[in-house]
Amino acid sequence: MNKKSPNYFTSARKTFSKEIHSLSNLSKKINQKKYNEICELILNCKGNTVLMGIGKSGSIAAKTSSTLSSTGTSSFFLNAAEASHGDLGSLKKNDVLIIFSFSGETEEIIKIFSACKLKVKKIVSITGDEESTIAKESDLNLHLEISDEACPLNLAPTTSSTAMLLIGDAIAISILEARNFSSEDFAKNHPGGKLGKSLLKAKDLMIKDPLIPMVFENSLLKDVIYEISNKGLGLTLVKNNKNKVTGIFTDGDLRRILNKKINIEKIQFKNHVTKNFQSINEDLLVKKAITLMNENKIYSLVVKNKRKKVVGILRMHDIVEAKII
Repeated sequence: MNKKSPNYFTSARKTFSKEIHSLSNLSKKINQKKYNEICELILNCKGNTVLMGIGKSGSIAAKTSSTLSSTGTSSFFLNAAEASHGDLGSLKKNDVLIIFSFSGETEEIIKIFSACKLKVKKIVSITGDEESTIAKESDLNLHLEISDEACPLNLAPTTSSTAMLLIGDAIAISILEARNFSSEDFAKNHPGGKLGKSLLKAKDLMIKDPLIPMVFENSLLKDVIYEISNKGLGLTLVKNNKNKVTGIFTDGDLRRILNKKINIEKIQFKNHVTKNFQSINEDLLVKKAITLMNENKIYSLVVKNKRKKVVGILRMHDIVEAKII
């Protein structure tokens, strides 16, 4: 007789329930005064905010450091196991050291604690035992009270790890809000990531002077062809004698003229210029510019500043090259 397979998701539901129940009470048990003091320390830190931990706590410390760095706080992760072999040299007197250790008795950290204390401005610890060695030796300790792990043996770090991850995220977001960190700031810190790229604006990718092709309305067609070929964008902007951009002329427009077998020596160039061209503000998000291009079945947009002056050209080609789509 085949043995019936266990319902793994039943176990998963128990884990969800245990962790959610425990974490839902976390905010009620945290010392608000100490939490605020930790945030103030980080916000006013003149050096780096250094995160330290071992094992799972180390992974959470590294993740918290990464989140802090990406949201405007100078931070790095220091592996406690490597610190005693020279890496302590990265600590400076204006740094704030934050230690993640749920037990508060992590041997590798206790061994180097005195040395760390001599090198940094303040040491903050986040532990599950406020009477632990690390908690007592720290300048400031935040106690995370977790009754039970989600592990049925109450051994494997589960709820406690989630709680430490949650407090790390909470601190990072508290600092982010205190700094008035904006989506533009975030994009500057993530130029190569998908999240950052989604926040890029037209002015970040547009082609600017002196690379913008430009001709006058009364230009000869041969000069227009030369400008389009020379700048290599497949188009040129057209301006009047007051230097105001009045239209756009593309290589597609040129092909349509040539297909009609018109004498290009006699052609009135300005009669073939597109006057009602699509334009966008330089602060428009690139992702919205993409939507506009798709809706109008075009591959280029004229970019203007707040004073309605033309300052660039945004092309689908450059958007694709930036790997935004």
